[in-house]
Amino acid sequence: MSRLSESATKSAVGESVKTPTKPRRRRSKASREQWEAELLELGRAFRRVFRGVQRMRGRDTHLIGGEVSHAQMELLIELGERGPLSAGELAQAAQLTPASVTQMLDHLASCGHVKRTRSQSDRRVVVTQLTPQGEAKVAAKRALWHQRWQTILADLDTEELRVATRVLDRLGAVFADAPDDGECASER
Repeated sequence: MSRLSESATKSAVGESVKTPTKPRRRRSKASREQWEAELLELGRAFRRVFRGVQRMRGRDTHLIGGEVSHAQMELLIELGERGPLSAGELAQAAQLTPASVTQMLDHLASCGHVKRTRSQSDRRVVVTQLTPQGEAKVAAKRALWHQRWQTILADLDTEELRVATRVLDRLGAVFADAPDDGECASER
């Protein structure tokens, strides 16, 4: 088997992901057809996952009162992982507009999940950090998802999880670096 030529790309979370620049090896016609069929099935599975995430995010429009949306939870998780951040830094990390993040932070602050304070190094900047209530919210959500993942993936071994992680990292890098094709939906 020939060595894989790779190039490094940044994943959606900023980690370096190695992506192949050429196929690993020559495949026989039958092997190539099987590989193409599996690739097609992977694409279908990815679309099913993507649609599931979209449905989950769509349910956020029906939240009331002090409930936290998926996007808001992503901000809480980012704050939990990185510590206090400005609205601009959070917007960049979540790939949202600063205006959207500010609106979400208003809600999260009114619910007691985050606290905003002036930066000690630059008093013009307001930083947001998790409150103990916000930390508890993140911990509870992570525990719930961890339990779900353990249940659904219990039959996979460590190597299968590593392969799945590599595939998802590569797919994430593809979408992070995808060029805009310039077509409108009506032109397709």
